[in-house]
Amino acid sequence: MFISKEWLETFVEINQPVNVLAERITRTGIEVDDIIDYTKDIKNLVVGHIQTKAPHPDADKLSLCQVDIGEAEPVQIVCGAPNVDAGQTVIVATVGGRLPGGVKIKRAKLRGERSEGMICSLQEIGISSNLVPKQFEEGIYNFTSDIKPGTNALKALYLDDQVMEFDLTPNRADALSMVGTAYETAALYNVPMIRPETQSQESTKQATDEMRISVQNKDKVPYYSARIVNDVKIQPSPEWIQMRLIKAGIRPINNVVDISNYVLLEYGQPLHMFDQDQIRSKHIEVRQATTGEKMTTLDNQERALKDSDIVITNGDTPIAIGGVMGGDFSEVTESTTNVVIEGAIFDSVSIRHTSRRLNLRSEASSRFEKGIATEFVDEAVDRACYLLQQYAEGTVLQGRIAEGQLGQFVTPVNITVENVNETIGFNLSPEEIEAVFVRLGFETTREGNSLTVMVPSRRKDITIKEDLIEEIARIYGYDEIPSTLPVFKQVTPGTLTDRQAKTRVVKATLEGAGLNQAINYSLVDKTRATDFALQDRSTISLLMPMSEAHSTLRQSLIPHLIDDVSYNVARSNHHVALYELGRVFFGNEENQLPDEVEYLSGILTGDYTVNTWQNKKEEIDFFVTKGIVDRIAEILDIQFEYEAGEIDGLHPGRTAWVKLNEEIVGFVGELHPQTENNYDLKRTYVFELNYDKLMSVSVGYINYEPIPRFPGVSRDIALVINRATPSAEIVKIIQNYGGDILQHAEVFDVYEGEHVAEDEKSIAIRLAYLDMHQTLTDDKVNGVHNRILEALQAEGATIR
Repeated sequence: MFISKEWLETFVEINQPVNVLAERITRTGIEVDDIIDYTKDIKNLVVGHIQTKAPHPDADKLSLCQVDIGEAEPVQIVCGAPNVDAGQTVIVATVGGRLPGGVKIKRAKLRGERSEGMICSLQEIGISSNLVPKQFEEGIYNFTSDIKPGTNALKALYLDDQVMEFDLTPNRADALSMVGTAYETAALYNVPMIRPETQSQESTKQATDEMRISVQNKDKVPYYSARIVNDVKIQPSPEWIQMRLIKAGIRPINNVVDISNYVLLEYGQPLHMFDQDQIRSKHIEVRQATTGEKMTTLDNQERALKDSDIVITNGDTPIAIGGVMGGDFSEVTESTTNVVIEGAIFDSVSIRHTSRRLNLRSEASSRFEKGIATEFVDEAVDRACYLLQQYAEGTVLQGRIAEGQLGQFVTPVNITVENVNETIGFNLSPEEIEAVFVRLGFETTREGNSLTVMVPSRRKDITIKEDLIEEIARIYGYDEIPSTLPVFKQVTPGTLTDRQAKTRVVKATLEGAGLNQAINYSLVDKTRATDFALQDRSTISLLMPMSEAHSTLRQSLIPHLIDDVSYNVARSNHHVALYELGRVFFGNEENQLPDEVEYLSGILTGDYTVNTWQNKKEEIDFFVTKGIVDRIAEILDIQFEYEAGEIDGLHPGRTAWVKLNEEIVGFVGELHPQTENNYDLKRTYVFELNYDKLMSVSVGYINYEPIPRFPGVSRDIALVINRATPSAEIVKIIQNYGGDILQHAEVFDVYEGEHVAEDEKSIAIRLAYLDMHQTLTDDKVNGVHNRILEALQAEGATIR
């Protein structure tokens, strides 16, 4: 909504710079998005009167004009506008003046003829071409009224003005009008608000003799009224109407149409003006359209209607789509003499559906969608009648033709002084609270500390006492709310919790390893809700899901991560590494809340390392993925153990359970080939960890050890064992018999194939020995090493 300060000052006395006014309005909840200054970059712009016009001797398209600009002698100006003529009152930029865009006006010679100034079009003084009246679109502007030459042209054009652009929230529909904004401004500055003149001189002829109205669907159209004005003369509107429309973003057309738009902006009440003679009936019937019914609207588009649309008819044929747009054959034209003015209340939901379906968004439909003020419906129609009488020389017929009820103009809301002061923190008296409502234009009655506020229909955002409290805070001033500090019995420093600190380190580690964080919905389709679940628990489904794809709470993060990778691969991003830290949900008994558990999961596919300058690629495999999981354990100072396992959806030979203190806390594995094929993926690896269990482990303090002073010894052993025996069991046996000098045992080679039986495998293990207190001797190392070999042989291993 564009609010002209010049127009606003006709309702309230402000006497404040526009930037101060804008700041005050913004602080009360209506954001002023921009201020448009029509005086910016303009200098020496006056009104001129063209006394004579003569053709330029050396240019067919130029004219020599003698222009009176209020000085002792007229000045000669060379003008190329096609519509320039003697007798016109025009806009003149004099020598030394400036125009928007940095244009400087100087004395010049055009084809040998002197030119002292410039006769301007509206575009040249900053008006957008789509807002300029049609008759002046291709030439200079000339005034419709006589104005003394030399007058400041910006003042004559009502452009000595700044316009505020409101960024309104849907609840503040009252500020979609000048009157509503005037009430708001009057309350802010505690000044009276002047209502527009609406009283016209009526003829003795009754409007009810000329027209009757019937409404079939009163649930959709609770009130419909009309007034009639005869003998109007179609002509340009006066400058003040034209320019106020232009500043509001509406192109002037003629006095009748302009008055309709002007009143819409003034009251926020959309009106429609029909050519009475073109209605071709003395009966206006409001009804629902029939499916398949067609009509041509004012934009010359044929519209197919549905039975959900509201139409205004002449008893048979639609002449307008109610609240959206009029029809072509009943529109006001140059030959119109008799006008029917419609003022109505339409169902906001119906208007919204119709305008959206037909893609017809208009100033009228946007206001009907948000709900209009019932108190202004008839007053706006009367205002239009008054303006038509004044500026179209119309004759207003007596009375109003109406059907239905306007409803209540006010809504009572009760409030107490205690409600206000306890909620806001003020210490206001009943008189001060009442004064705020009086400033807002709300009639108020007070009994002791209780107040009954009659909220007018223009403020549909106020329905309960909390809304009234907000109004008091706004008008009294948010800056006046006393500031207090909270009272602490025990003050704690604002530091990260242990879990928060660990989580930051875990995320940094994963991102350092090349993984990007993914954030997915907690809802999946029911068929995938239990995929990859670590627990066999019931699921939780929504009663009314938006779609089947998001109907059930997940029990694993993996399904959505697979979707993410599939989406990327389908768009030629073949190297993807993602992790997600999020919650999964396990159902309990009926009427009990589910258990929420935080999981940490990851997915990797493609190449892990790509060095194009070295022609080096490293494809992601099980051990890369396991290494990332090991790194998580390392930074959390915990120890994972791995055990071969099988999980539906994962490769049966490339999957391992992750254990912590003998308890399964997750898994690492490759997706099953069938799963990869279903999602058009190459080899893809995943991991999932119960993050809550990782965080529940207390690791205590970090204990540092001195750097060893004595050298260590390493020994390699190779052994053949049954293929079904996990390597981890062999390493565990070695650790059990390694005593206090075995530092670690690492598998560095596994061989299956030629020279080894089909049911066996060869494993090579490197053992590192170190004594922290003395130099190792061969005897001590051999003793421990032989003990380890004997234990391995006892388990069925053959030492190679």
